[in-house]
Order: sequence, then structure tokens, then C-alpha cells
Amino acid sequence: MEVEEEGARLSIYKAARSIKRRDNSLYNALRSIYQDSIFVSEISVLWPQLPLLANLRCGLWYSRAFHSTCYFKSTDGHTNNCSFSTARLNLHVAQLAGKKGGCIIVDSTRRGKRFPDSMSKTIPIWTCVFNRAIRDFRDSNGCDESVREWDCSLHLPLWVSQTERASIEKRLEEWTLLLKASGADIASLAACLRKPLRPLWISQKTVIWLNEVPHHESWDFTPIILVSASSSVGVSQQGTTSEFSWNYIPGAGDDEESWARGLSPVLFWKHVYDLINSGPDVCNQKVADIVEKSRVNRAYRGESAPQITVKPLKSSSLTQEEPSATFDASIVKTNAESSEDSGFSWLGSTNLAVGTSRIAADAANVDCILNCDQESFSVCLPSAESYLHLPMMTSKFDRFSLLINLPKAVSFAKFNLSQGKRLLVCCNNGNGSEVASVYFVYFIKWTRICLKSNDMYSFLLWCL
Repeated sequence: MEVEEEGARLSIYKAARSIKRRDNSLYNALRSIYQDSIFVSEISVLWPQLPLLANLRCGLWYSRAFHSTCYFKSTDGHTNNCSFSTARLNLHVAQLAGKKGGCIIVDSTRRGKRFPDSMSKTIPIWTCVFNRAIRDFRDSNGCDESVREWDCSLHLPLWVSQTERASIEKRLEEWTLLLKASGADIASLAACLRKPLRPLWISQKTVIWLNEVPHHESWDFTPIILVSASSSVGVSQQGTTSEFSWNYIPGAGDDEESWARGLSPVLFWKHVYDLINSGPDVCNQKVADIVEKSRVNRAYRGESAPQITVKPLKSSSLTQEEPSATFDASIVKTNAESSEDSGFSWLGSTNLAVGTSRIAADAANVDCILNCDQESFSVCLPSAESYLHLPMMTSKFDRFSLLINLPKAVSFAKFNLSQGKRLLVCCNNGNGSEVASVYFVYFIKWTRICLKSNDMYSFLLWCL
């Protein structure tokens, strides 16, 4: 009898897992993202002058036309564990908001909440700390009396408890001192921000009277409009078209490694209508074809192109076996005209460039190379001291790799750039989002090696 009950429980468990797997299918995720992107577009149209930013990585899925990106982590705003990270200062966001009069940041969450913790607490803490640092800078430099009216209070949404608010307020002075000690260019922020930063929250449940939308310049603060893209549904929500039905997934763009099968936001928006109109039965194979074709094209250009392998789901009485992510590379034809430049990019008028380690081995117009890739390579340079290999890993794999290597990197850069030499910083794919390149440039700015403020601003927008 007990054996039969145990078998029944296992069968129910398998059935529940199978249903959940079916509801969280790739097609449901992509269709949900597209549905939520319509809401994001509607909000961005209300303030067309304000730049639209994606909070990495989830927010990047919800529009094809982002001005830039930012990185505010939800873990910095978790209940009873809030913090202010100097590793994610997002200086370019404050500068962009000052230049444009504000900005719109897009993110989402799967947790059944209306807003992710990155919007509920991380960004409000960030705006408050920056406001306090700017006020102190203006006060110490004898600025006009408007500094007395500079709003430095903590603005949190109503759903954050008073107990947690009090806990955060106790640490604001500590975090402000931490920001000042980090070497961040507070002077440039104080110069470009005419009004204090302040967050506003918009979700799909927010009521907006379209005939009464205020112009962003009418506010007495610089708005950081936080848009939570997804609907916070409590139960399963089903959508239908003339051909098929699909299940809505809140925050579908989150944790893309678990569902995207190698598809990136760029590839998704390039093929969006083909994918959402294909239906759930053929969506997986279409994604596999798109991903593999992109991979082969990158391989032809000499870029990093690891093979994407996805195991097929086991067949059961409730679901059919899904096709595996395979693709016949022989059908791909390269298009030389559409190939992107795989070289390296110079930062403004400085002697600093960022590129791929593959192209760096043959670079002819640089004097020294800092290689942040895992593998070293031979290169023809004036001397052995002109090449430094510091293998760096992203924080996802080794959170201390960057901190360990930074002193040597800064010393190498300072020595060579101070002599007018042209320095190339390279990594595996030359992408500015590589943590080594981003933070290395931050430290170059802080040590005042060679970068002008306008060059740093433009580069950070490019690399993030």
C-alpha cells in the first residue's frame, strides 16, 4: 500500500514538473517579452526627450531601441542586506540624466512583485548617496545658496517598511563617505546636475492620465523613471491568437541562461516577428537555427564562437519531445558586406584602445599591449616590457580576479601612457561589457592618467 502511495506521489510530482516545463517554454518566454515591450514603448513615448536605459541583464530584452545600459543589482537591495557598491557606480547614468534632464530605466522581476529590489531599494539608495555627495561638494566649494535646498532625503516606495527605511538611513553617511573615497568625479556630476536625482516608479498597474503627463523639466528634481516591464500576475495568464495560445511569464527576460538556448536580445529583436509568429511547435528549432547561424558567422570573422549545446526534453504523456538545438553549418553562406569590424576601437583622442586578443596579436599601430584574456599570445613589440598578460575572469566566475590584477594593470598603464605610448587593452571578444575593460578604464580615470571627462563619458556609454 505504501509503495503504491509513493508511486502516486512521484507520478504527481513528474506531472507537475512537466506542466511547469511546458508553461515556461521558450516560446512563452519570448511572447511574454514581446508583450511587455509594448508597455515599455508606451511609457518611453510619454517622455521622448529622456533616454531609455536597460538595467542589465534582464531589462535588455524589453526594447530594441535602448540608448544605453546600466547595472544596478537586486542583491544590493535585498531586505536587511542593503548596500552601496563602488564596483557599480553607474556614473554615466548620473551624467546622462544631468545632460538630458532625467532618464528612464527598464527592468523586470519574476518574483511576483511589482518591482525588482534593484528598483525598490538599490537605485533609491544610489540617488540619495549621490545627492548627498554632490551637496557636500558644493557646500565645501562655496557654491550658491541653492545647495541648502538640495534634496538629500531618502525616497523609497511605499511598500518598503519603516523599519527597513530606518536601517538604510543609518548607513547613508557611511555610504556617502565610501563614494567620496572611491575617487569618483563628483565635481563633474555637480557641474552637470542642476536638480537632485529622484526615483519615480511605473508599472503596468500604474494609472497615468495621458492628458496630464507633466514635462520632465517642470519637476524640481531630475527624474530617474523606473519602469518595471512585466505584469505582476498572481495566477497563470493565457494569451491567444487566431492560430495558437500561450502562457504569460512575468519577468521572462530574467536568468536567460536557463531558457534562452543561446539567443541574445540583439538576435531576438532582429528576428522578433518571425519568432513570435512561428508558434510554440517550431519556435525551438527556429531559435536553434538563428543561434547557430550567428555563431558560424562569428567564427568566420575570427571571433569567439563556442558551440551551444541544449539537451532535448524527455518525452512524456503530457509533452512531446522538443527538437535539440542542432544546425547544419554547411548551409550557411557568409556575407562579407554584413560582417562587423573585428578590430579595436580608440578612446576619443587618447592613446588607449580596446579590442580582441585575436586581432591584438597582429596589431601594428600600438606600442604596448595589456592582455586580459585567459590565454597569452606572441606579439612583435619594441621590448618585452611592452607586453603584460594579466588573465582576468568575470565576477560570475571569480569575483576577486579583477581586484587581484588591478594594481599591476594600473601601474603598467601609468608607466606607458605617461610616456605617450599607445596602449591596447584586449580580452577574449573585445566587448566593452567585459568586466576587465570596464573597470580598468574606471581606474585609469581615478588615477588621472590621461583621460578627459568627455572621452570617459563617451567611452562608458560605448562599453556599457
